Amino acid sequence: MGYTISEKIMARASGNEQVHSDDIVWVDIDRAMMDDVLGPRLEIDDRLREMGVDVWDPDKVVIISDHYTPPANLHQANIVKFTREWAAEHKISRYYEFAGPCHQVMVEHGHVLPGSVVVGTDSHTCTYGALASFATGVGSTEMAGVLATGQTWMKVPQTIRVVWNGELPERVMAKDISLKTIGAVGHSGATYKTLEYAGDTIRRMIMDERLCLTNMAVEAGAKAGIVGYDDVTAEYLARFGVSERYDHLNSDPDAVFCAEYAFTAGELAPQVACPHEVD
Repeated sequence: MGYTISEKIMARASGNEQVHSDDIVWVDIDRAMMDDVLGPRLEIDDRLREMGVDVWDPDKVVIISDHYTPPANLHQANIVKFTREWAAEHKISRYYEFAGPCHQVMVEHGHVLPGSVVVGTDSHTCTYGALASFATGVGSTEMAGVLATGQTWMKVPQTIRVVWNGELPERVMAKDISLKTIGAVGHSGATYKTLEYAGDTIRRMIMDERLCLTNMAVEAGAKAGIVGYDDVTAEYLARFGVSERYDHLNSDPDAVFCAEYAFTAGELAPQVACPHEVD
């Protein structure tokens, strides 16, 4: 029996030769991302002080002030100031301000590698799965534990495989694929599961389009969204100067999926999500 991308990443990160969906494992975190809204000021600083510990590895932490830059009022300005000073105090060199949205900064500055485990204090951290990583959002309390230990526990998620084949019609794009998929799966149909996108439609997509797909995975309740590694992944990483070695991961042909959906891209029309739910 083969393994999904999620199972392969979880096995490596937990130090096991193999894991299977629904196993509970402790995983080493390769990168922890915080933004200004749910970053150090909220629970994290207080919890670390209570435990009497510092950040386990400042080189694996990225802090991005993006929600409140530029600040709209004094309150927001003080939050950004606190975040900036906290990063300096804890010797976190990967601090960004006025650099763009946190998820864009993460991928365009080479902070996400295929096969890595990334957690972030934003629900759309799942965006990074477009680079064949396992990325998921966490709350501030859980992030405090990650910063203290470099680990967290996870249940290895089951994987829903979503296959799109064919050419997209004119004016139909990745966002339409995402909305159509969520409409089929349901707005909570992928809760604590991985949405893995595959098929020749996906393989033809540039990375910006893939990032759109994985960004929206959480809107179906997914723990992660993933696209397998290929030449598009390699070219994107090279474009931004990534030279570190990384895993080239795809699900095995005989991997076990909890559900599979198949769509024909040529039949897709522009999609609109009406209130009050995305599906």
